[in-house]
Amino acid sequence: MQTGERVHHMDNLRALAMLAGVVFHAALAYSPLMHPVWPAADAGGSRTVDAVAWFMHMFRMPLFFALAGYFAALLVARRGMAGLFRNRCARVLLPLALFTPPVLASMAWLTEHAADTVMRPSPALAWIRTYVDQHGAMPSMPGWAHLWFLFYLALFTLMVWVASTLELGRIGNRIAAMPATMLVVLFPFLTAPALALVGTPWPAPEFFIPALWALAFFGLYFAFGYQLFHHGALLDRLRSLSPFLLAGAVISYGVLFRWTDGFMDAPPSAVARGVRALLEACAGFWMTLWCLLAARRWLRSRSATMRWLADSAYWVYIVHLPVLLAVQYRLLDMPLHWIVKFVSSLIVTLLVSFASYQWLVRRTVIGRLLNGTVRPSTPPVAMVGTDTL
Repeated sequence: MQTGERVHHMDNLRALAMLAGVVFHAALAYSPLMHPVWPAADAGGSRTVDAVAWFMHMFRMPLFFALAGYFAALLVARRGMAGLFRNRCARVLLPLALFTPPVLASMAWLTEHAADTVMRPSPALAWIRTYVDQHGAMPSMPGWAHLWFLFYLALFTLMVWVASTLELGRIGNRIAAMPATMLVVLFPFLTAPALALVGTPWPAPEFFIPALWALAFFGLYFAFGYQLFHHGALLDRLRSLSPFLLAGAVISYGVLFRWTDGFMDAPPSAVARGVRALLEACAGFWMTLWCLLAARRWLRSRSATMRWLADSAYWVYIVHLPVLLAVQYRLLDMPLHWIVKFVSSLIVTLLVSFASYQWLVRRTVIGRLLNGTVRPSTPPVAMVGTDTL
């Protein structure tokens, strides 16, 4: 594509993908699958939560990394490789360094306080309470928490330079030239081996040391998005497959969810693990493609509301988890239906996060760090997309 071509739909889709993360994390407190390990797990919950939340999990971060690859290619086209590195240092590495310590510290304090004060603690909170009583301190849990994606974005930026140096773009050109249906079938087979190395559904690779499976899995999506910028006609060729992609993703996920009893049972053999990984890969990639096609159709128009959401999404994602935990810890002792707790915790978290962005961040140095220059709500010319992520 041309570097001046408007890509509002990609900006808007990226914002929705990040905001979907808030919904996903809010749902974990009412997920039977996560009940034993999630500190804010409530006594109430439903298998329906697992069915919906983990379907979202199949494609949310793969879609995000595909979009990140797309915007990385856009930055290289506009500013060169040096410009990409300057941008990623400012918009990825610096926020990772600045926000990880306070985010981790706040979540640790909130969790320790909840373990000490909540009358009806989750299994994880009860374990933490016992651990603190015995050792006098919180258990050490080193990792990036929900900001792990910034760490991998930095690594993939280095891989862009390596791929450019080795002229690996020729491989992408060959793949992009193959029939669209072949790509739809081939890509899940490329990502399935990485997923077979971990459990189903795939876990968040939040530890400080990069996970090889995550480098391969998310790296392939990043590379796909990078090539998508240079081969925009690929989506045109896939347009007629849109309903089949959606149906295939839902069916693949439905078979996987039913087969694994809501992800509660372990695969009986290596072959079963491989087949489950392939179903997971199909659901994730086909939904990613469908979202890209849907965005081109329904998110192309210039909207002041969507632009504001696109600008705020980065900040909202950074701060939402401490806010969410603070709310859901307080709700653990309240005799309310889990649906009321889920909706109220989600609304309060979004309101606090959005309000803090508008009044404390947007027109400050933090806003400029995360988003660059604040854009007017009705710009006179089409934008190419934000320079973040």
